[in-house]
Amino acid sequence: MSLQAYQQAATRAESPRETEYRLFAQVTRALMDAAKCDPSDIRGRIDALDWNRRIWSVMGSDCADPGNQLPAQLRASIISLSIWVGKHTSAVIRREEEIEPLIDINRMIMQGLTGGAAAAA
Repeated sequence: MSLQAYQQAATRAESPRETEYRLFAQVTRALMDAAKCDPSDIRGRIDALDWNRRIWSVMGSDCADPGNQLPAQLRASIISLSIWVGKHTSAVIRREEEIEPLIDINRMIMQGLTGGAAAAA
């Protein structure tokens, strides 16, 4: 079975919430691996940091869309987190902040997507 066929099958079988969880799990794993790199090794960290920032940017943009059906307070919170992630990521790249808070935020989102316990592990 080709990778593309597997991805299509997974897409059809997953709910949107499961897809979001899987995406956060993948990017969070990349951030965890990046956190193991020396902070001066920006090449070893930049892909994960950029990927995470792009995901949050898309989420923020999606929540800013008037057609988004999430509750207004949740949308506002996601937009705020998106802005924070962008700023914090820039500070991590400049070696002014640590990467772990980005991992923590993603884990909290994963917990929300599952209802709690599974993402804590």
